[in-house]
Amino acid sequence: MVKLSIITINYNNKNGLEKTIESVVNQTFSDIEYIVIDGGSEDGSVEVIKQYSDKITYWVSEPDEGIYNAMNKGILRAKGEYCLFLNSGDFLANNEVLYKLFEVERQEDLLICRFYRRNDEGNRIEMKEQKITFLEFYVSSLPHAATLIKRNLFEKIGLYNENNKIVSDWEFFMEALFIHRSSHFVIDDLFLSEQEKEGISASSMSLHLQERKNVLKNKFPLFIDDYRLLRFYMTSKTFRRYKQLIEVLLPIRKLFVK
Repeated sequence: MVKLSIITINYNNKNGLEKTIESVVNQTFSDIEYIVIDGGSEDGSVEVIKQYSDKITYWVSEPDEGIYNAMNKGILRAKGEYCLFLNSGDFLANNEVLYKLFEVERQEDLLICRFYRRNDEGNRIEMKEQKITFLEFYVSSLPHAATLIKRNLFEKIGLYNENNKIVSDWEFFMEALFIHRSSHFVIDDLFLSEQEKEGISASSMSLHLQERKNVLKNKFPLFIDDYRLLRFYMTSKTFRRYKQLIEVLLPIRKLFVK
C-alpha cells in the first residue's frame, strides 16, 4: 500500500490542470500514486495529461455524471492509505510539503492542514486554522485540498453522495466526524496547498443552502431550526465582529486563567 493517493478531477481547465499536475510530480516525497479523472475535456487537457503520463499512475478521460461521480471514480481506483483531492487549479504549496507532512507517523482518520487562497487583488492569504465544532460546520467545512482522508473511511461510511451537486464533501465530513466519531488531527503549522479563490459552491449559494438543509433533514433533523437561526447570526456583521473579538481574547485569557 502506498501512503497517499492524490486524485485530480478536471473538465476543460487545461491551464489549471497543468499547474496542479506539476505541483504533484515535482514533490520530493515519493510514496504516492497519482490519479487523474478527466470528464471528456475538449480544450487540450488530454494532451497535458499525456505529456505527464509517465508520472501518472492512472488516468481516464470520459464523460461523467458530475463532480462527485468523478471523485468516486478516483476513490475506487485508489490504493493509498490516505486520499487527497487536489482538483485542477489547486496545487501543493511547495515541492517539500508532503515530505514535511509525513516526517511524523500519522494514524488519524482525517489529517487537516491549513491552506492558501487568493483574494480579489490576487494576493495570497493564509486561511485560518480549522476548528472542528458542530457550530463551525453550520457555515463552513473542511478544505478538500488540505484534508487527507483515510481510504478505509469510504469503505466504512460510503462514497460521496452523487445526488448532490455541491455539498457531498461537507456531508461526508459531517457524517465522519459527528456520527462515526472519526479521529482527526489539525496540523495548524503546515500550509499544504493553495486553492482557487472560488469553488463551485460559490457559484450557486441558493443551491448550496438547499442541499445543506436536505442533508440536515436526512441525518440531523433536530438541527434544522438551529441551522436557520445560526446561518442568520453567523453571517451578520455584528456576530462576525463578536467572533473576531473572542478569537483575540481567548489566547490572552489562557495566560491568566489556569
